[in-house]
Amino acid sequence: MHDKLQPLPGALFAMPDLHVVELAGRDATTFAQAQFINDLNGLQPGHWQWSGWLTPKGRTVALFALAKWSDDRIWLLLPDLDPSGLAEALRRFVFRSKVAVTVRDDLVVGGAFAKPERAERNRFVEHDGVAEFDLGTPEMPRLLRVGCPAPAVDDAALQRWRMFDLEHGLPRLGPDQSGQWTPQQLSLERIRGFSVKKGCYPGQEIVARTHFLGKAKRGLALLESDRAIAPGAEVTGDARAVGTVVASAGQDGRHLSLAVMPLDREATPLSVGDSPVGERPLREGLAR
Repeated sequence: MHDKLQPLPGALFAMPDLHVVELAGRDATTFAQAQFINDLNGLQPGHWQWSGWLTPKGRTVALFALAKWSDDRIWLLLPDLDPSGLAEALRRFVFRSKVAVTVRDDLVVGGAFAKPERAERNRFVEHDGVAEFDLGTPEMPRLLRVGCPAPAVDDAALQRWRMFDLEHGLPRLGPDQSGQWTPQQLSLERIRGFSVKKGCYPGQEIVARTHFLGKAKRGLALLESDRAIAPGAEVTGDARAVGTVVASAGQDGRHLSLAVMPLDREATPLSVGDSPVGERPLREGLAR
């Protein structure tokens, strides 16, 4: 066994759009269980799961990977959003709980399209101060290292990472899409990102009612186009609005978007503005 993580066959590149928010203290797990949408009761130390935070009306403020180091230490691996804003919002709900919410801006985050050395599925591993996470699939290995030396900047690799997320149905919520969509509209059941059976959390009643009454009418669709599409853009079919783009990414003339669309709709030609778009099946593999 090596004491340190070894060099990667795929180059490690900087992930400036991913941040670590830490919950630390005696009540860290209790606080997270009361606030976030997934159930921590079965999550063992050294493991992680997809999760998120909702408004009281059941709209998704943030999505993240929640990593449990111990009952009194949890990391939120937060993409795209301002970590200081999320931390400040969470602190308003601490009250008398023994938990500190801190942005770990001292931790450098790097990613690579390579098989993790030791992390596997939802088990993460720490060596010599560097935490390694498996964020890939069997067909496409991918890893994160948190606390690593500063890696090189590679905008193409970063865009490829984002496209991978979208292809596999992981929404990338920017500030303009935060607080807009329910977990069902974002199809978070595909990645096992929320629970309808755990105790109360903000928005839980709306999420559970939608689930048990079978009233989820919209979910994610993957769209492909030859030009960039901005989040918030309207998707049309047969000259009428049928959906809204949530996230997008692209390179080399290929652009992908995730859009919230009706689950029960006729197959019609789709467009965004004057640009035709094609629909592609979402890939599996990111559920943990």
